[in-house]
Amino acid sequence: MDNTESTSPTISFGTKMARIYQMYLDKTVPYTIPRWVATLVFYILYFVRVFILQGWYIVTYALAIYHLNLFIAFLSPKVDPSVYGDDSDDEGPQLPTKTGEEFRPFIRRLPEFKFWYSGTKAIVIAFCCTLFSAFNVPVFWPILVMYFFVLFGVTMKRQIKHMIKYRYLPFTHGKTKYKGKEDTGKVVPPS
Repeated sequence: MDNTESTSPTISFGTKMARIYQMYLDKTVPYTIPRWVATLVFYILYFVRVFILQGWYIVTYALAIYHLNLFIAFLSPKVDPSVYGDDSDDEGPQLPTKTGEEFRPFIRRLPEFKFWYSGTKAIVIAFCCTLFSAFNVPVFWPILVMYFFVLFGVTMKRQIKHMIKYRYLPFTHGKTKYKGKEDTGKVVPPS
């Protein structure tokens, strides 16, 4: 008896489930605000659970650091202009640094959907970790909170300096829309 025949239904089922999961995930792409609201609700449920149980501070700290790393990747350009010099045009697109340079759209290192998906998965994993007492390591949590805020401040200061130096703004709302000529109120007689 061939070994592939016995595992074929299992592999087929797993592939089918992965495709169904991906299909539903793809359907959520256009619904940005509802996705983020759902993630915020998961985050609030997680923090309520941690607050009520009074534990799992290391898991919460790791979740916060992971979300900070995702946020920095979300704010960063795909091609970092500080890595490539002005003479390396063959290395890929760069952000304009001079007034006369051609405009290039901002492309994120971490797209919004992947940012949302990774962040939501991390919250679910952290929530699952609170179900096991092995992850409840006793620590003095105010030190972790203080260290996170210092780390957040230093990291964001560096990121903002980078954004100012290379003149890019990661938060744009698409193409600029121009208004047409406004109606003057004159009545035009029919011809």
